[in-house]
Amino acid sequence: MDPDTFFVIGLGLGVLSIPAVVSSISKGQRPRIATITLMIAGAMVVWAISKKPGGYSIEVIPRIVAKVVSDFT
Repeated sequence: MDPDTFFVIGLGLGVLSIPAVVSSISKGQRPRIATITLMIAGAMVVWAISKKPGGYSIEVIPRIVAKVVSDFT
C-alpha cells in the first residue's frame, strides 16, 4: 500500500478511537484496546509522513482523503 492509504487509515482509526478512550475513562475503566488502537493509528500516520517526500500539509489532506476513498469505491 502507498503512504496515502496508510495516512488515511491512520487518521480514521485515530478519529474513531478518541471517543472510545473518553467513554472508557468516563466509566472509570481502563481504555486498553482504545489506547492500543490510538497508538497503532499514530504509528501509521508517522510511517506515512516519513515515507512521503515533503510530508503532508494541512491543505492537501482533504484531497488525499478524497483520492483514497475514491480509489476504494
